[in-house]
Amino acid sequence: MRPRGPQTKQRTPLKRGRPLTPSIIQWAGLTRSVSLGVIVLLAFAVSSGLSVVLITHQNRFAFNELQELKDQANQFETEWGQLLLEQSTFGVDGRIEQQATEKLRMQLPKLSEIVMVSHD
Repeated sequence: MRPRGPQTKQRTPLKRGRPLTPSIIQWAGLTRSVSLGVIVLLAFAVSSGLSVVLITHQNRFAFNELQELKDQANQFETEWGQLLLEQSTFGVDGRIEQQATEKLRMQLPKLSEIVMVSHD
């Protein structure tokens, strides 16, 4: 039969001098290959998570830059259209004068032929 009551552990006698302290690897329980495998898998999982966060961050900044560049391209397109309209407007006067002289044989009057009319 087993004795009831407080059980006592048998103590191993300590060596005199320096007390025995386990190393950090022994203390953490990394002497077994299963524990070491779990630690390696945990490290891979953490590094994978941090990589996902970093890539997502870079993706957001790249997308914001893309949107800004698209807005700038739209502004340039609008300005280009306005410049084309302005160019065509300036070209109209010369074309009208050219058509008037060629097709209708119109000429600018001489200074002596110009009559000033005043309204009193």
